[in-house]
Amino acid sequence: MPSLDAMIAVALAGLALSATPGPSMLYVLSRTVGQSRAAGLASALGLCLGGIVLAIASALGLAAVFQQSDWLVVALRYIGSAYLIWLGLDMIRSAKAESQVTLDVDSVQKRSLGSIIWQGVVVEVLNPKTVLFFALFLPPFIHAGDAQGAVSSVTLQLLVLGALVPLTAIPSDLVVAYMGGTMTRVLNRQKAMRERTAWVGGLILIGIALNLHLQLL
Repeated sequence: MPSLDAMIAVALAGLALSATPGPSMLYVLSRTVGQSRAAGLASALGLCLGGIVLAIASALGLAAVFQQSDWLVVALRYIGSAYLIWLGLDMIRSAKAESQVTLDVDSVQKRSLGSIIWQGVVVEVLNPKTVLFFALFLPPFIHAGDAQGAVSSVTLQLLVLGALVPLTAIPSDLVVAYMGGTMTRVLNRQKAMRERTAWVGGLILIGIALNLHLQLL
């Protein structure tokens, strides 16, 4: 099992990323406003299931990498940490501009709830940015001692930590699906809040990445 510190860090990073408006949030919002609250909840479920599929695929692939090459494991940890810092800096850099953008909800074709869930899975699994995120985000949180031991231990760590990423997005997706158009109006009015949220999220990601190597906390 991953350490409690690793699980908390991954959960915080996931919450920081999901709390800021992005493609996934707008996808759920469009379904809610364009069809129904149930459709928004179905799209959120589909995105979560797609994230879990990616978590499983990433865990199996990364576990094989951890087994084969020690130097690549070390390289992935540093690359992953650098990626976290880059994500954080990008959130901070674009906070002002993104907060001024008016969020528009796209019109959607009405579908059955089962079809919406499946569409959410496909959207998440085929998103190259999400695939890259899983590949680079997880390695820094795997313990070196465990990586040199049984492959099953590494796989379990990757599975647990990977599953935390889509699970931490559920609270924000549920709020978006429940509030619907009200959420759009709130986000468009509260531009300063959106900017502060992006700053906080970016600083959390940077802090987590630095703490991985400096052990500040």
